[in-house]
Amino acid sequence: MTTTPAAPHLSVGAMPEGVTLPLPPQNLSVEEERQVRKQELAAAFSLFARFGFSEGVAGHITARDPENPSAFWVNPFGMSFSQIRVSDLILVDHDGTLLQGRRPVNNAAFCIHSEVHRARPDVTAAAHTHSLHGKAFSSLGVPLEPITQDACAFYEDHGIYSDYRGVVNDTEEGRRIGVALGEGKAVVLQNHGLLTVGASVAEAAWYFITMERSCQAQLLAMAAGEPKLIDPETARMVRDQISGPLPGWFQFRPLWDQITAEQPDLFD
Repeated sequence: MTTTPAAPHLSVGAMPEGVTLPLPPQNLSVEEERQVRKQELAAAFSLFARFGFSEGVAGHITARDPENPSAFWVNPFGMSFSQIRVSDLILVDHDGTLLQGRRPVNNAAFCIHSEVHRARPDVTAAAHTHSLHGKAFSSLGVPLEPITQDACAFYEDHGIYSDYRGVVNDTEEGRRIGVALGEGKAVVLQNHGLLTVGASVAEAAWYFITMERSCQAQLLAMAAGEPKLIDPETARMVRDQISGPLPGWFQFRPLWDQITAEQPDLFD
């Protein structure tokens, strides 16, 4: 793991000389980068299982292959998030062709994620599940409001897809979801759930976790009364302080450290 002095947008106090923060590994070979992405995928699935984000066979996280950008690694259809290891991941291209692996791909995963990856070449990973608070919040058809510091990460940086037409079975709906996502880090799929993206698997996974919890916080606040909003200028400032590829990756590190220590077989 590469370590360098504290980077911009990571709020830290004064550190003694020689003290550094962990940062994403740099200058990796294609094989090394592929392994990093697959390891983060396996860790993310296990964490999603811990958080209770699974719902039967629904849900998927994808990572673009570093050598073949038109293909992505994804979880096998029908396999429990809690049991997925690196060796279980399958590789699928944008046409739905299975390139590596011996288990089928979730057609909804292909239809949604292939078009999200196609629309956003800057995106390495995308995460979508039917998490409880995300799908409850999605039924309101409203954006996350800046009612907490954590929710500010999504202020003016997420879209709403309001044209639910049942289980996604065609790439045209995936294309429309990509349009609704726009240049943001997330999209609320009305009557469906949440989808987040990132420049790394860690970033996309972290944004899904914190967005789900922000949805829960807003639902609780709305049930209790009328939430007070953070003013737009402050919300934008906080968003820029706590979000982005590096902060997203870094926020995932404590969860990564925990799950990889507890489940060393994730990398089998």
